[in-house]
Amino acid sequence: MKIGIIGAGNIGGNLTRRLTALGHEVSVANSRGPHTLTELAEETGTTPVRVEEAARGAGIVIVAVPLKAVPDLPKGLFDEAADDVVVVDTCNYYPRQRDGRIAAIEDEGLTESRWTEQQLGHPVVKAFNATYAQDLLERPRPAGDPDRIALPVAGDDEAAKAKVRALIDELGFDTVDTGGLDDSWRQQPGTPVSGMRGDVEAVTRALEAASPERPADFRG
Repeated sequence: MKIGIIGAGNIGGNLTRRLTALGHEVSVANSRGPHTLTELAEETGTTPVRVEEAARGAGIVIVAVPLKAVPDLPKGLFDEAADDVVVVDTCNYYPRQRDGRIAAIEDEGLTESRWTEQQLGHPVVKAFNATYAQDLLERPRPAGDPDRIALPVAGDDEAAKAKVRALIDELGFDTVDTGGLDDSWRQQPGTPVSGMRGDVEAVTRALEAASPERPADFRG
């Protein structure tokens, strides 16, 4: 599959490493330009591109940038993607540490991914935001392995969500359906599932135990 990754930090970089190793055709972009991705390209065989080109022909596009950078992404970003492109949002909101206060999230009660969807002008599936980047490299397990961990996935489009869950299965992880995008608060930072290394049952319990009230450390 052709996959575009926007953002080459911890999550974006490790997804590039894993997905190229699995044989996917990966294009990766960051805000500093393709020339800064030479080392990652040499390591993985990925194709460094400009952000404007990252989605070209892609069946899946993974957005892995700081939340505050989402509005700065180019307009029409998905115009040259596959007709049925699925956009994956890995972003988390850290108002105190990085992103500043976003009124629509704080005052209007939008989930982080609903806000991201509005900024991108395209539906998104929320995934990879509740796991440690290093676990993408170190914790894959075959299906049925007792040590295989599960990742939460939220989205409104069931077909798109199924496509992302299949990719995560290929990466070596189980998944738990969090529900629609308006339910994705259950996997935001500060919830029980954030950073959890648990199986399907444990992750399901953690999602059910989540509170819609954002913890003080994650409010602007």
